[in-house]
Amino acid sequence: MTMIDLLSALLVLAGAAFFFAGTVGMLRFPDVFSRLHALTKGDNVGLGLTVLGLALRADSLATVGKLVLVWMLVLLAGATASHLIARSSLRRGIKPWTAP
Repeated sequence: MTMIDLLSALLVLAGAAFFFAGTVGMLRFPDVFSRLHALTKGDNVGLGLTVLGLALRADSLATVGKLVLVWMLVLLAGATASHLIARSSLRRGIKPWTAP
């Protein structure tokens, strides 16, 4: 196993850990706004680390470009969806959680 293989595997595992942390945050946090933050942060960082790990193993620069393009589109879609959900929640009268 080469150093690139090891680094790639570590980055993909770190990405999976961020995905897991975002999922746990979504299940454990008290309100919709905190849950959205945990989920989008975990997904964005997790996918970024996964893309970086896969880019190290890619055969060509075109493949790396496609991976980065997919990541950027997911970032844009996640931010847009989270904004729409948060805005809809505020319009429905859901208040952000405050510490007691």
